Amino acid sequence: MELVNEMVYIVDDDASVGEALSSLLRANGRRVQIFTSGQEFLTFERQDTAACLILDLRMPGLNGLQVQKSISAKLAIPVIFITGRGDIPSSVTAMKEGAIDFLTKPVDEMALLNCVERAIDLDRSHRRKALEDAALLARYQSLTPRERQVLPLLVRGMLNKQAAGELGITEYTVQIHRAHIMRKMEADSFATLVKLASKLNLE
Repeated sequence: MELVNEMVYIVDDDASVGEALSSLLRANGRRVQIFTSGQEFLTFERQDTAACLILDLRMPGLNGLQVQKSISAKLAIPVIFITGRGDIPSSVTAMKEGAIDFLTKPVDEMALLNCVERAIDLDRSHRRKALEDAALLARYQSLTPRERQVLPLLVRGMLNKQAAGELGITEYTVQIHRAHIMRKMEADSFATLVKLASKLNLE
């Protein structure tokens, strides 16, 4: 059964390795796209879906670590490194840069499948959080300038009267702003509003 809307990208200059990995992954329901160089992958426009990258360490042109650094600067995608021989310094560097794992050829099939599942789960989680963060920011940006002044005062624990004094407006006006803020931020309680403000670093 194909896992819809999920993609595994493979970058390996050895076509036979790429095809072998692709066959394994496709047999387990994964959609796969193969690239034979880091340059080719970096110029490719990634699909808007959860994905991971299986990346060969040693390749002509850009090596795996260089590709990883370029990816980190452009877009976030979980990386699984594969290499023909153990390379502790490179593996340490790769892991520090956020690689999911570092596997040695010939790759253990179950280890690779587990890594891919973990990597795509991680990417799915990151993408979900990014969408949630964008939605939260959009709600915050829907507030009026005055409501944006009132919000941080309230979540810091100021009473309506204190916030009114701080801003030079009436307590009733603060109450109105507070109601509008709760509605626009889609907060069902003041505790929820405080959590949302914390995510926006407004405290």
